[in-house]
Amino acid sequence: MSNKILRFIDSTLIDLGRQFKWTYLPPLMIYLAAGISGLTGIVGTFFVKDYLNLSAAFLAGLGFWAGIPWALKMPLGHLVDLIWNKKNYMVFVGASLISLSLIIMYGLIIHTEWMSSILSVETWFVISVLLAPIGYVVQDVVADAMTVEAVPLVDDSGNKFSRDEIKLMHTTMQTLGRFAIIGGTVLVALANVILFKGVDELEQADKISLYGSIYIYALIIPIVSVLGIFLASYLKNQKKRKLIEQGLEGDQDYAPLEKTEVNWWILGGSLVFVIFTLGIGSFKVPFAQEIVFVGSMAIILFLMNKLVKELPQDLRLTVVGTAIIIFIFRAMPGPGPGLSWFEIDVLEFNEQFFSVLSLIASVLTLVGIILLRPFMANNSIARIIVILSIAGAILFLPSVGMYYGFHNWTSSITNGVVDAKFIAILNTALESPLGQVSMIPLLAWIAKNAPSHLKATFFAVFASFTNLALSASALGTKYLNEIYVITREVKDKVTNAILTTADYSDLGILLITVTLITLIIPIVFVVIIQKTKFKTSE
Repeated sequence: MSNKILRFIDSTLIDLGRQFKWTYLPPLMIYLAAGISGLTGIVGTFFVKDYLNLSAAFLAGLGFWAGIPWALKMPLGHLVDLIWNKKNYMVFVGASLISLSLIIMYGLIIHTEWMSSILSVETWFVISVLLAPIGYVVQDVVADAMTVEAVPLVDDSGNKFSRDEIKLMHTTMQTLGRFAIIGGTVLVALANVILFKGVDELEQADKISLYGSIYIYALIIPIVSVLGIFLASYLKNQKKRKLIEQGLEGDQDYAPLEKTEVNWWILGGSLVFVIFTLGIGSFKVPFAQEIVFVGSMAIILFLMNKLVKELPQDLRLTVVGTAIIIFIFRAMPGPGPGLSWFEIDVLEFNEQFFSVLSLIASVLTLVGIILLRPFMANNSIARIIVILSIAGAILFLPSVGMYYGFHNWTSSITNGVVDAKFIAILNTALESPLGQVSMIPLLAWIAKNAPSHLKATFFAVFASFTNLALSASALGTKYLNEIYVITREVKDKVTNAILTTADYSDLGILLITVTLITLIIPIVFVVIIQKTKFKTSE
């Protein structure tokens, strides 16, 4: 038994460490920065809840617009292929946009009166929310391309790696990429646990000051990304120098096998998409979000159709089926901000407890990625999605139960041990490892099978498609919050007068609806896809 455990540890954790290469570190730093982006998440939740009189449906809709920039990965990915040797400069652009978003939120919290004299608080908030994802998209598309470049084709002696060795390195690189993102959330959770210690004892002014300080601390995010670029340049020059010293060519590592030609379908289609989205969004056209979603989907599907023609026939069908399954899974709606408001107001979860939950979730997600690595490698994406859908629905039941007072019953029969916080911690511990599992196989597939001169483009287009699923999720969440209206108490920051009263009467049925949808729909689509020519065994 002990030998089996040791072999398991060796094949999962230790083997992952053995496969690590220093060339992996630069893109991992950019992914780490993406993980650290959650540093302001808890602050944002409480600030919005307490001081911004915005409905749950509006916030869900704003989530839709914040997700749309991820579709910009299409032209950006192609741009990376076109300017491959200069792609790293794009990270500086992304870092600048992220910094601006953080500075706006700092000003909004600390210098509210001055900021509101220029634009309304709500307008500033929307601008900040929309700037940040654009910055992260720009950085992410470069990081995706760097993961391909990070896998060496030759060792330090100039000997070529085999195809199987390269495949293994790609899988390891993508696994470590998810690892870095979640690792960033671990660091954030640890920081928040420390920063929010004793938060309930703070005066309101001190609490506001703390909120502002966290946005200043968050400026470490763009700094980490930029440092990754400098490290990439250093490592590349070091290996080039070593190869030259051995009398070998210095550029034997990854480079596109052929020059990338401008694909005007991608650039033109993407330009139409940007103009279309900005036009619809700016002029407040009725059903703007729905129109943008349908238009975005049409453009992305058109570009995907053009792109998959670069693949052999059998691979075309597989990747389309895989992408559809993952899209449906990621498109499932959530309960929206109402659940967090309920946990704050009724269950009395404070900033530090949310930080503790985040820490538990982050650590166990890291553990899950390692432990579930054999599961991801040995099962098709279809099977993975079915299992994740069932597990997700089961693990959502405690939230449903606590709305109806389940925690009061468990607390009464356990002398207060199994209370709401205990259930939340246990549920978080069980749920956390499942979140990142579905994407790793698809990313590894693209890295392995996409044409060498279109790696970044493939990453970008398929990421745009799967990320558009998150916009679909936001739309679904908005619809559910329009049907089941949830409100929380909002007070004026200055006068403390109540602007909106709390009403959680519809939350229970909302949670039940979300549970059933997330269980049934993905499984139905998996069954349908697996009975067609798009059946995936990947």
